[in-house]
Amino acid sequence: MPDDGQVRVIKKYPNRRLYDTAHSSYITLAQVRELVMAHTPFVVRDAKTGEDLTRSILLQIILDEEAGGAPMFTEAVLASMIRFYGHAMQGFMGTYLEKNIQTFIEIQSRLADQSKNLTPETWSQFMRMQSPMMQGMMGNYLEQSKNMFLQMQEQMTKQAEQMLGAFTGKR
Repeated sequence: MPDDGQVRVIKKYPNRRLYDTAHSSYITLAQVRELVMAHTPFVVRDAKTGEDLTRSILLQIILDEEAGGAPMFTEAVLASMIRFYGHAMQGFMGTYLEKNIQTFIEIQSRLADQSKNLTPETWSQFMRMQSPMMQGMMGNYLEQSKNMFLQMQEQMTKQAEQMLGAFTGKR
């Protein structure tokens, strides 16, 4: 079936099976992962209630990938992420991570566009030369991002103290 830009609907049944309504067939979680990799827009809905289950399916794919032998996140990172749930900074952390991942994707895309005409051997040589530079560039970006995040946190703390001081009459 050609991709006409429509959002593909996948129904999840109580028996945990996933049904692709566009192809009228059951699919596996691995096939849902393939949809993600192909940038195919889709939504997973509970077959009975219609509830959107897309996030839980995506999290399940991440869990499978993390358990598959080459994890992306360390235990420390996962523990830190868990600690942000219910924290006043939870909303900011999600946005912060999303923007950083989007920036990384944009850098990767530009690099891929610039290297389209390179042979595999030339690409390999280029990457060997660029690896230390890319690591340095990403390190600098992350350090700047960290500093901006800390400044934002400091400003928010000051604003909160001022606001609380106005309520309590203390300055």
